[in-house]
Amino acid sequence: MKNKTTAVFYDGNSSTPHTIEVSIDIYRETIILELAHDERQIWKISNIDFDKRNTGLHLEHGTEVIQHLKIEDADFIETIQNFRKEKGHIGWYQRLLDLGIKTHLSIAIGILVIIGLCYIYVIPWVGEKAATLIPEEYDNQLGSSAWLENDYFVTIDSSKTKTLNAFAQELNLKNTKKLKFTVVQSDEINAFAMPDGNIVVFTGIINEMKNYDELVGLLGHEASHVNNRHSMKMLCRSLSGYLFVSLILGDVNGVMAIIGDNVNNLQSLSFSREFEHQADTDGYQILKTNKVNPKGMSNLFQRLQKNNSINIPEFLSSHPVTENRIASIEKHIKNEKYPYENNPQLKSLFIELKK
Repeated sequence: MKNKTTAVFYDGNSSTPHTIEVSIDIYRETIILELAHDERQIWKISNIDFDKRNTGLHLEHGTEVIQHLKIEDADFIETIQNFRKEKGHIGWYQRLLDLGIKTHLSIAIGILVIIGLCYIYVIPWVGEKAATLIPEEYDNQLGSSAWLENDYFVTIDSSKTKTLNAFAQELNLKNTKKLKFTVVQSDEINAFAMPDGNIVVFTGIINEMKNYDELVGLLGHEASHVNNRHSMKMLCRSLSGYLFVSLILGDVNGVMAIIGDNVNNLQSLSFSREFEHQADTDGYQILKTNKVNPKGMSNLFQRLQKNNSINIPEFLSSHPVTENRIASIEKHIKNEKYPYENNPQLKSLFIELKK
């Protein structure tokens, strides 16, 4: 244990440094400065501000006149620091700085892991819970606004729209709000649900269907999106993700905006897959409720699979890969067998819809 060394002293009155002798009295808890002309200063350790830097240990003392002491002797610094640790004079920040680069790196990695876990699990949960606080009237406004923007670019088949609505009226879709159905003339094999309860079905997907049970499965799937407010939950989750990324990055502008947006978009895709799985399960239960052949949904997926010529990895797809969706429905069919029966009215309306 080294109790004495030399150090660089600034008296606070001039910028001229002085090399002096410094010692520590651990019993009186003081630092003793031997100045010129046999002058001596005694600093009480509890009244000193310590700052450990790469250049050494820096001590500041005083109120009106701030005096500065720079100590470079590693052994003497260790003596002072050990004493301060024993007496509890070292704060948490300095203790953290003293841990070393490996510990700092481990802490940084740990913080990044926590941030990542919060983004993947906590933020989506908070965002989804926030959706329950938003009145459902907002869903209607959002859906109506979105449909008005698309209405100018699509051609609605009025006759088939009327038939599809009649078809849906024959079903129990477990809907919590009034549903309306719109048929759009398009070769695109697609259907989607708006948050206001408007379910849009393209003629392209209707033309691919071979039996009315496939259409029941499709409508049940889309009705589940409305019933579970998936659009609003997606919106809240996405917004919470953007807010979180903005908070972490400080400002989502320029390059950071591109990084943040891409990260958030990938995470939003996984949210969509989760909701699609839920809609598939609910769609199966609607088939069961209406005593419709459950193979309708898996047959529809198989047909969609044939038309999907590009294989996209599941983690980059907004919908689950078709193989997984077919396997999930087949598992339901195997484990939840139920009696189903032919429905002449649905069959008749389906044939009319196909014309």
